[in-house]
Amino acid sequence: MASQTLREARKYEEASEKLIKEENRPSFHLSTRTGWMNDPNGFSYYKGEYHLFYQYYPYDVHWGPMHWGHATSKDLLHWTYLPAALAPDEFYDMDGCFSGNAVELPDGRQLLMYTGVVKERQKNGGVSEVQTQCLAIGNGLDYEKYEKNPVLDEHDLPEGGSRFDFRDPKIWRKKDGTYCCIVGNRSSDGSGQILMFTSPNGFEWKYKKVLCANNNRFGLMWECPDFFKLDGKWVLLTSPQDMMPQGFEYHNGNGTLCLIGNFDEETDSFTEECSQSIDYGIDFYAAQTVLSPDGRRIMIGWMQNWDTCSLRTRDQQWYGQMSLPRELSIKNGRLYQWPIRELENMRSGKTVYENVVFTDIIRLDGIKGRKIDMEIELFPIDGEELYRKFAIRFAQNEKYYTSLSFRPRESILKIDRKFSGSRRAIIHQRRNLVKSENGRLKFRMILDRFSVEVFVNNGENVMTATMYTDLAADGISFFVDGKIGMNITKYEL
Repeated sequence: MASQTLREARKYEEASEKLIKEENRPSFHLSTRTGWMNDPNGFSYYKGEYHLFYQYYPYDVHWGPMHWGHATSKDLLHWTYLPAALAPDEFYDMDGCFSGNAVELPDGRQLLMYTGVVKERQKNGGVSEVQTQCLAIGNGLDYEKYEKNPVLDEHDLPEGGSRFDFRDPKIWRKKDGTYCCIVGNRSSDGSGQILMFTSPNGFEWKYKKVLCANNNRFGLMWECPDFFKLDGKWVLLTSPQDMMPQGFEYHNGNGTLCLIGNFDEETDSFTEECSQSIDYGIDFYAAQTVLSPDGRRIMIGWMQNWDTCSLRTRDQQWYGQMSLPRELSIKNGRLYQWPIRELENMRSGKTVYENVVFTDIIRLDGIKGRKIDMEIELFPIDGEELYRKFAIRFAQNEKYYTSLSFRPRESILKIDRKFSGSRRAIIHQRRNLVKSENGRLKFRMILDRFSVEVFVNNGENVMTATMYTDLAADGISFFVDGKIGMNITKYEL
């Protein structure tokens, strides 16, 4: 039986979504039904379709007591909103149902594991959030909270583990039918650690070990962990807070980290081999993955950044969207990402230009729009001095544009949205060191009204950014300092 709090949220979201015109939200990226959205939760395949839940505050476009929003899709591009799945309505989660995950039980029910939050007054007068792990069981539409919640609390933590930073469980079922979950936690050194817990049935949990410790290497607290096997390796994804840049890596403050290594399933020991950022743009956090029925590992992230949340004003009805789902692979010890192949089924209106050689600025017939899939190859001109800078400006009119620029001598690709219509002094640009030989570069750009995702060199690097530019700005132009050659294939989406 749904609580009063959940019934009110469901009633409110149903009425409020009618106020948002379809053309004023993203076309194929999932956005919040109404109000505020952050982390993806419970990304799963259940009863023949994908389920994605999300951190949700329906009543405002700013963060509030967290609910779980809910949507389903057959192809991860066309979404159907379902009623909110969880609301903060119990003594152990009254201040928020934070991030978590989902798994199917042997009896066909779906088990959600999430973080319950309760604010606690401290002796110094301040308030801290006590975080515990909780369960809810349901049928893909309605979920009932487990009567023995919370199933993990401060008594299950290793020595020095913080009860105030203990969140975001990722649960999976092992081949032998038992369950594992990992949870982000702050250790006594003030930085993050990923804890592993095990269960015979998904309901009774025991602490096992520290799967991976930050030891103050990558930011501080580690949030939103995910752990899976991919192409013969094991991958740990997490979102560290307060990262310091290292060269051209980890520039986001609150960023995303991928650790690739090996995992001994007998001893539950993870050995790191290499590390990298997941996304080199501005807006990507809290990535979660699912294994598709055909064996692909697909990742989705919150397409936003905690430092850019003042972008929306209260007269707007929604804030927050998810990234494009991305197929993951590992090549040469590196995580590669590529837009899910289902996107290609949405393509229409192909426009091709080959061997366009130009200097200064050009526009090309048929190359414009805010819902497009465009592949671009850049190459130097024989006998000419190497060009100094290339830029593509998009979401452009006389007043606005966002740009992607490339300097071949430094091999640096930069996204810049300071002229996108923002009235806030927030993060507007991000640079990324990419692989390029003599000015050659290949990238694929996906635009969907309020966002751009750039996949460089077949997915070796990705840069994601949102831009809330007036939709009338749909021009695209190309600039070069010097002389350059270019191939373009563009589709409408």
